[in-house]
Amino acid sequence: MPPYADVITSFWKGRLANGPRAAERPSLQHLLGNASVPFDLVRTRAQASSLAQAIRGDGRQLLLIPGLMASEQRMEPLRAVLNAAGYEAHGWGMGRNFGPKPDSLEQIDQRVDAIRRKTGAKVTLVGWSLGGLFAREYAKYATEKVGGVVTMGTPFSGDPRANHAWRLYQLVSGFPVDRPPFACNREEKPPVPTVALWSQRDGVVLPRCAKGRAGERDRAIEVDCTHMGFAASPEGILAVGKALDAIRR
Repeated sequence: MPPYADVITSFWKGRLANGPRAAERPSLQHLLGNASVPFDLVRTRAQASSLAQAIRGDGRQLLLIPGLMASEQRMEPLRAVLNAAGYEAHGWGMGRNFGPKPDSLEQIDQRVDAIRRKTGAKVTLVGWSLGGLFAREYAKYATEKVGGVVTMGTPFSGDPRANHAWRLYQLVSGFPVDRPPFACNREEKPPVPTVALWSQRDGVVLPRCAKGRAGERDRAIEVDCTHMGFAASPEGILAVGKALDAIRR
């Protein structure tokens, strides 16, 4: 057997490992509904000006964190509207999200520190899907630097396999979905104002896992969009504005 065979075997073993089957996952119909994202983007571009006028920005510094396998460009429609509305929204500066790494929270911390050099104010985190888990855990890691957390379709509650993305997560990150490479308690609420956006039409994450239970977040807001639409559709973007307004109060 070649000397590198054990290395190759162990590499794929963790990434392709199965786990207990979730009792429930989103329907295939709702999963296929995510194909509508190009139409969401067209609607958002056409309504960008009115969307910005409908959101009451207050100059707060925001950090937008993309979901699994998504790049910062994927968050650009949301960022553009939030900036036009009067917020200071920033990309996370780490390129495409290939899942958690042992130093992920430290890298986010460096980005937050760079943003805070301008005003010294706390930064509000807005995370889509897996990005919302990063946001919640970072808010526990550096609470004094965070003004609040908004999650969009983030599976922070219940079974970590009650979704259609956990196998991709393991394949890309190399870590079991229930054992990330840093200390993590998904269901523990961060000690900052926390709003969870969720949708019955999510299709990727089981809605109740993104909605959470009392005590796991401060407020949950239902949104009429697909999972991909949270950061792309007019409905998702307006909901982010509503969540930011709720944190302000």
